[in-house]
Order: sequence, then C-alpha cells, then structure tokens
Amino acid sequence: MKKLSDYANSSYIQAYNRLNGRNVRRKIVVYVEGYDDIHFWSSVLKPLETEEYYFEVMLPSRSSLGHGKRVVLSNQLGRRLGNYMIACVDADYDYLLNGSTNISQFVCNNPYVFHTYAYAIENLQCYAPSLQGVCTMATLNDHRIFDFEAFLAEYSRIIFPLFVWNVWAYRYGEYKGFTLSDFFAVIQMNDINTYHPERNLQKVQHFVNAKIAKLQKRYQQARKTWKPLRDELLEKGVLPEETYLYIRGHDLFDGIVAPLLSKICEQLRRERENDIRKLAKHDTQMQNELAGYQHATAASVEMLRKHTGYAASPHYKHIQNDVQAFLHNISMTKTEENSNFSGDIGTERHNNLGFSDGSATKRHNTSGTYF
Repeated sequence: MKKLSDYANSSYIQAYNRLNGRNVRRKIVVYVEGYDDIHFWSSVLKPLETEEYYFEVMLPSRSSLGHGKRVVLSNQLGRRLGNYMIACVDADYDYLLNGSTNISQFVCNNPYVFHTYAYAIENLQCYAPSLQGVCTMATLNDHRIFDFEAFLAEYSRIIFPLFVWNVWAYRYGEYKGFTLSDFFAVIQMNDINTYHPERNLQKVQHFVNAKIAKLQKRYQQARKTWKPLRDELLEKGVLPEETYLYIRGHDLFDGIVAPLLSKICEQLRRERENDIRKLAKHDTQMQNELAGYQHATAASVEMLRKHTGYAASPHYKHIQNDVQAFLHNISMTKTEENSNFSGDIGTERHNNLGFSDGSATKRHNTSGTYF
C-alpha cells in the first residue's frame, strides 16, 4: 500500500513549508539516482543553502529499491517536480544530444532538473587536477611521480574524433552500430605503463584511427553531419583535451583511472615504506613505524569516491551557478507567495522561473556555451 508521501509533489512540500510559518526555512526535496549520488549532490547543494531554503537529498522512492535516471525522471515523478521538489541527475549523453530524444529534452529543458554536464559523477571524481590530491590522501606521500593532467589531456585529444562519432551514432539513430560499449572497447587501456604511458597512448591512437576509417566507410551519410556536430560540441564547451569527462562514467572510473591510481599509489606506498626502513634505527622502531603508516593509509578507490577535489572544476561551479539562479528566482516569488497565503495552497506556480509549460528552457542552456 502506498503512503501519502508517495503522492507528494512540489505543491505538497510548498504547503508543508507554509504550515511551518512564513519565516521558517523552506525545504526543497532533491531526488537523485542512487546512494553514491546523495554524497555528491549534498556536496553541491549544502553550501548554497540560505536563511530561506535548505535541501533534503534522497532517493526517489522510500517504498522500493528502484533507482537510476529513468526512475528519477519517470512520468509520474516528472509531473511532481516544481519549486520545492527538484531532480539532480547524471547528464550522460542527454546534455550533448541537445533535446534530440524525449529524455534529452527533459534533462536539457526542464527548469527543475539539474545535471552534471560531465557524463556522470564518476567523471568528475576523476577530474585530472584533483588526482594527485587523491594519491596524497591515500598514501600520505605527496611525491609527484605521474602527470595525471598531461596524460588524460593527451588521451582525450586522441579519442576526441571517435567520441564525436559515438555521439553522432546516438544523435542520428545509429547507436546499435556503434554503442557505448563498442566505443570503450576501442579506447580502453589495459595495464597502463606508468613509466612509459606514451606506449599505451600510441596503441589507443592506432585503434582509434582504424575504427574511424571503418565508420567513415560504413556511414558515408555522416559527411554532411559529423563536422557540424563536432562544432556544436565544441560550442557547448566539450574541449578535446577534456573528452575523458564526457565518456561513460564507469568506463573511465573502473576501466582507466582507478587501476592507474592504484598502481601509482602502490609505488608511493613502497617509496614511503622504504624510507621508513632506511631511517629506522632498529627493527622495533621500523615495525612500529610501518604499522602506524599502514594503519593511516587508505584504499585509493575509496579515496577516489570520497574526495571533493572536483569542486574546483568548471563543471561543478556551473552546476552551482544554475542552482543559485534557481534559488534566486524562487526567492523573488516569496513575497507573492506570502501575499496569497490565504489562497489555494495546492496550486503550483509552474512559471516561477519565467518559463511556460511545455517550453521551459533552462537559463544556462540558452547560450549553448559553458562558461
């Protein structure tokens, strides 16, 4: 049997806020896709809370284990969104598809849906400038023995043309011929050589060139549409050196960055342990120091999931700018809302952000650029 809360919508939360008094902080319910998303979106939203509004981040259902974007953006829940109930999701390819599918339209155009701009939260967790910090957190050794930024930038430039092909396949209905899995099968890197990573990159370059040649031969109709799509992606802020932020998130996290980080952290641990062995005056001191060090370190994958270094990324800041604009707009309606306090509290103002039903377009998507 469904609970009353299962039927709650933005108007319901609005009425709940009013019953608590006019000067009490108003709750905004935030639905996310899964457990990991709760931590990420809380880190995004909590710093933006004001004296007027606060956020409560949760999964879309308390009566089942269903989760994922399709649950969050289902027809039933989608109609319930409003000023006091929003959805925060991974962008996937929906942002890049620019409204060419129903769910892409919903993600790009609904003023109550916020997304990551990068493919998923895993991509932001792998934000290159933050990876050295993750290594330091995991190993307590800040020695820079690998240039994550240069490596991922070069990797991104190599795969960018094939990435455009993959987006093209999804934009023009040819995704069965070149799926996300097919794409990753070409660009994956097994057992990255941390001393000579250029060897891995050379292999990827070879596989990418071969795949592009096959796609050009198979989809000759793309001659008219591939370059305009590439230009469109560039205008959206998809920089060739940041392509890694837009490929499928778990492919990047589990298939490339986590294994690479694990190897680097293992080298850093051995380095620190060797220092302890060299500096110890006797065996007892050495064993105590090694035990203390090993107890203080952590698994690199755990740190990769829990760090917040990605907060310095333009994508993260762009999300926060969107939310701040949203809060500003609903705050502007507070006086009107209070003046109508005695009216029908079940009536939702769908036009609080200046958009009409069926044609709502997020303010931050109107320019077609990132920053």
